[in-house]
Amino acid sequence: MAASPTPRRKRVSASGNPALAALQGSASVLPAAVAFSGGADSTALLLAAAALWPGQVQAIHVHHGLQAAADEFVAHCEAVCAGLNVPFHLARVDARNDPGESPEDAARKARYRALGEQAIAHGLKTVLLAQHADDQAETMLLALGRGAGLPGLAAMASRFERHGMRFERPLLQVSGAAMRRWLASEGIGFVDDPTNADIAFTRNRIRRELLPALEKTFPQFRETFARSARHAAQAQAVLAEIAAQDFRAVGSPPVIEQLRGLSRARQANVLRHWLRTGHQVAGSAAQIEELLDQIEACATRGHRIRIKVAMGFVERAGPCLAYV
Repeated sequence: MAASPTPRRKRVSASGNPALAALQGSASVLPAAVAFSGGADSTALLLAAAALWPGQVQAIHVHHGLQAAADEFVAHCEAVCAGLNVPFHLARVDARNDPGESPEDAARKARYRALGEQAIAHGLKTVLLAQHADDQAETMLLALGRGAGLPGLAAMASRFERHGMRFERPLLQVSGAAMRRWLASEGIGFVDDPTNADIAFTRNRIRRELLPALEKTFPQFRETFARSARHAAQAQAVLAEIAAQDFRAVGSPPVIEQLRGLSRARQANVLRHWLRTGHQVAGSAAQIEELLDQIEACATRGHRIRIKVAMGFVERAGPCLAYV
C-alpha cells in the first residue's frame, strides 16, 4: 500500500486536478456518491467532487473480502473521508464466483449491486465511478481480442442505470497518469491494490505491455479510442432501435415465417434482442450463425430446430421459436 497521508482540506483548483475539470462539464444529479476504493483514480475523483459540491457528496467503499490488505484499505478510506468531512459508508460483499463464472465478473456484479443498494439506502441520486481513459482503452482492446461486436467495441458507457441507481463515469477522457501526477504534486497518498500488478490478468498485461507501445506509436490513442467507442455506441443504439421495431413485427415469441421475411443481418439483430431482453442471455457468433442457417432451411412444417445457446436451447415450437 502506498503512503497515505490524509488529503489536506482545501479547495482544489480546476487547473490542477484533472478530475475536477471533467466533473465541471458533467450533469450529475445530486446528492452523489463516489465509489471510493482508496486508489489513485477514485481519490482524485472524491477530492474533485467534494470540492465542487461541498455537502452533497458521500463515499461508498466496497469490501470484497478477497485479499488480506482489504481491512487496511478500509482504514485508509475512513481516514481520507474524515479529513474531507465526507460521510463514509462501508459495504461488505461475498464476491466468490459461481462455477463457470470468472472471478472478475463475480466481483464486478457484487460491487455494482452493493453500490446501488448503499446509494439508495442513503438517499443518493448518482454513483460516480472513477474509470478513466486508460481503462476505456483496455476495455476496447479486450473486446477486440475476443472478436466482440459493437456492444463490446462501445466499451464502457459514460452513463447507465443498474439496480435502480444512476451510475456515471465522468473521467473516461481523463488520463490516469495525469491524475497520479497531480496527486504526487499535492503530496496526497492512495492505496495501491497489489492485484493490479498481477500479470495473470489479461487487463494487467494490456496495461503494462500494450498501452506503453501504443503511447509511442499513437500518442493520442486515448482520445481516438474514446471517439471510436462513442461511434460504436451510437451505431449500437441505432441497431437497438431497429431491433425493437423488428421485434414488434415478428412477434414475441418470434414467428419463424416473419423472421424469414427479414434480411439475414436483421434476423441476427432481432434474435439477439429477443434473447437479451426476454431471457437475459447472449449467444455466441457461431450459435447465432447456426440458428440463422436453420431458420433459412425451415421451409416445411416438420423442420426441427434445437440449438444450444448460452445455458439453454432455442427450439421450434409450432410456428414460433422458444428458448428453454
